[in-house]
Amino acid sequence: MLNFSTVMLGSQEPEPLRTFYVQVLGEPAWDQGGFTGWQAGNAMLMIGPHSEVKGKNETPGRIILNFETPDVRGEARRLKDLGATMVQEPYQPNSEMDMWLATFEDLDGNYFQLASPMPSQ
Repeated sequence: MLNFSTVMLGSQEPEPLRTFYVQVLGEPAWDQGGFTGWQAGNAMLMIGPHSEVKGKNETPGRIILNFETPDVRGEARRLKDLGATMVQEPYQPNSEMDMWLATFEDLDGNYFQLASPMPSQ
């Protein structure tokens, strides 16, 4: 079995994206040589320059980053107050479960969601 370790967001302009995610996630665990990383559970979100990336993501729904929080609505308000672009207000995808989602877009056009912890089965 492989161990999932990192999601890498390549950017033409990684510094503004880094600043954005500092507001979302707090100070990074790693910041060196133009690459910045935040530890998220057992995995890491990494941002850095990539020569093949130009402009905004034209298909942002292809990959969506999920960040778990017990307070989706409160975190959504916080991010909205910071100026983050909200794509979808907090909603419950299934009325039978107490689960919430909210979708945002970062400066490069990548989607990320706030998600309630998955209920135990």
